[in-house]
Amino acid sequence: MSTDETSRFVRLKVELVLEIADAEALTGAALQRVAEDGSMPAEERAHAEYAVQEDEAEAIAYLVDPFDLVGDVPGAELVQASWSSEQVDYDPDSPEWDLDEDDGDADEERV
Repeated sequence: MSTDETSRFVRLKVELVLEIADAEALTGAALQRVAEDGSMPAEERAHAEYAVQEDEAEAIAYLVDPFDLVGDVPGAELVQASWSSEQVDYDPDSPEWDLDEDDGDADEERV
């Protein structure tokens, strides 16, 4: 396939597991981000404030922005993004969490 026939779009998949070391700091930062969002309607703001206080995964979702990951990549522009977060039971010794496991995607690079 020539360069002209290949897609100009690339899907980047990233999976992260975060350990919450300071829930109060996390929640405070998320509340500040919500408060600083001038485009958020009051009803949505109230819901967001409640959500980040009740669920650390929601706080993470308000603080992590995919644009921050790729915004400075030369020659590339973020055209669509979606992300979610959820609390998980994490066992670093479990084979289920082996990030080095080959899942068939030869173009993936893990750090």
